[in-house]
Amino acid sequence: MMNYQEVTDTYKQAIVTYGERAQKLMAIEEMSELTKEICKDFRGKLNREHLIEEIIDVIITIDQLIMMYEISEEEIVSMCIRKMNRLKERLEKQNDEIK
Repeated sequence: MMNYQEVTDTYKQAIVTYGERAQKLMAIEEMSELTKEICKDFRGKLNREHLIEEIIDVIITIDQLIMMYEISEEEIVSMCIRKMNRLKERLEKQNDEIK
């Protein structure tokens, strides 16, 4: 199993080797492939292993996007908290409307 530094070094090497543009396009492609796998679920043709593979591909490319756009851990945590709070508020509002 790779440690954190090995993973980071591998991401950096991929970005340098293939270029930022190619890795950004790869992220788009991987997200599209994940979308395709989710759509298969709606048609009753889910292949769980393929779904997991595409989720991991998206995670890997997202990690590279974070590096390329120099997004800090603090920015990620802050935005995640904001988004989760907004989701919570929407759910509470919806639950209040149902009652």
